[in-house]
Amino acid sequence: MDDFRRVADELAADISAGRLRPGERLPPQRAFARRRGIAGSTANRVYRELARRGLVVGEVGRGTFVRAAERPPGPALSEPAAARVDLELNYPVVPEQGALLAAGLERLRRPDVLGGALGPTGVAGTGAAREAAAALLATSGRRPAPEEVLFAGNGRQAIAGAVAALVPAGGRLGVEALTYPVIKGIASRLGVTPVPIAMDGHGLRPDALEDAHRAAPLGAVYVQPTLHNPCGTTMPEERRAELAGALERLGLHAVEDRIWSFLPGAGPEPLAAHAPHRTVLVDSLSKRLAPGLSLGFAVPPPALAGRVAAALRSGAWGPGGFALEAATGWIAGGAVEAVTRAKRADAASRQRIAAGCLEGADVRSDPASYFCWWELPRHWRAETFVAAAARRGIAVTPAAAFVVGGGAAPRAVRFGLASPPPDVLERALRTLAGIAAGHPDDDAPD
Repeated sequence: MDDFRRVADELAADISAGRLRPGERLPPQRAFARRRGIAGSTANRVYRELARRGLVVGEVGRGTFVRAAERPPGPALSEPAAARVDLELNYPVVPEQGALLAAGLERLRRPDVLGGALGPTGVAGTGAAREAAAALLATSGRRPAPEEVLFAGNGRQAIAGAVAALVPAGGRLGVEALTYPVIKGIASRLGVTPVPIAMDGHGLRPDALEDAHRAAPLGAVYVQPTLHNPCGTTMPEERRAELAGALERLGLHAVEDRIWSFLPGAGPEPLAAHAPHRTVLVDSLSKRLAPGLSLGFAVPPPALAGRVAAALRSGAWGPGGFALEAATGWIAGGAVEAVTRAKRADAASRQRIAAGCLEGADVRSDPASYFCWWELPRHWRAETFVAAAARRGIAVTPAAAFVVGGGAAPRAVRFGLASPPPDVLERALRTLAGIAAGHPDDDAPD
């Protein structure tokens, strides 16, 4: 067995047995190498292996800390947390949406309509579905042609189909240095390596994308220009134009994730409007409507339509006929727009709650967003804060869940605003504010 794996196994056993506890700082790598009598490069590989297993997390300027005995099962953010207040998953539901959507189901009670909805459906959907989706995805500067729209079972499958069409197995996919955790799982299943691209306050940096592509060619880049998850930022129009220019110079395609773009209403045009021949736009209905109703959209440029459609078919990622028919009626009948307006108001209200509860905290978000990014006080590490919140029945997500590769995680957490009732959300956020105002040593378990 390689020396670094043997040493990593020994440390993993210490963590599992509790001899190294969550939050405990490991020695600097040079000191660790001297203590163990191993080369510095071997120590580096040990720490990287422990990070790969999810046992430790690096924090910029602070060192490497024990994370937990083992990585939680399943991909990050995939299942509801066991905590009483779940601020990890973020599926907005407003009280009025049940009645709005129920009215739109009347037509599905007709035997002919229901019979059609229960039959097989391809990734091209139906003519009515394509017309409805094109209208839904239209912005002031761009309306996709109905024949350009393809359908998937949900937004994740639309992303997977786009990535599979653009990046071969063994290839490299550029992603923002902090990104939606699901894209990491998608890349892993497709045999694709996610490559972190540096960001700034306006989002992904085009110069960093060019540097990464020239160092070793990328197959494509995945980007969230509007309400970036987890940072909550929206890329300004000028940056989108710069990114479009970089895509053209590099001959590179982008997968533009527009899942949260329904919340801001008016805003910068999609990246697809700036680089229409270089961008596959993806969107879905689960956040717009409800987690129990999933339908994904992919709008590739015409030259890529066949490849994306083939990827969706080969992955068995096509839409369900019932969901497609129901969504078509809801879009055409105005129910989706009505629910969207209600969710915009709900998100703004919850942002006001967060602002009131966390006044003075270093919280970054957008007034239209359902999530926030919190840079913690210097005396808190993200993992320690998450553990302290969990002891009070509140689940939040540490920054490490969003980090790509072996990079160090910021001292930050992401929390969602959508899941609990407003009064429960307020109590939870005030509790978190109280934790942050204290000291980790005062909160340590017995």
